[in-house]
Amino acid sequence: MLGANHIRVRCFDGVTRMGRIKGKIKKRAWIREGDLLIVIPWSFQDEKCDIQFRYRKPQVDWLRKNGYLS
Repeated sequence: MLGANHIRVRCFDGVTRMGRIKGKIKKRAWIREGDLLIVIPWSFQDEKCDIQFRYRKPQVDWLRKNGYLS
């Protein structure tokens, strides 16, 4: 967590981006270290992204068990 609704995110493509927690997510979900996130990189700045969704640990385990994640 960097503060001011920003978070450092390590993506599957190997790039570390600064993610912005949008208001919809900020009010409903707490993001913790180790959560799996769906992010959308900005088209004009590749080092920044918007966080769209957060998966918790049981959800990540279910995704791995059913073959959606490797």
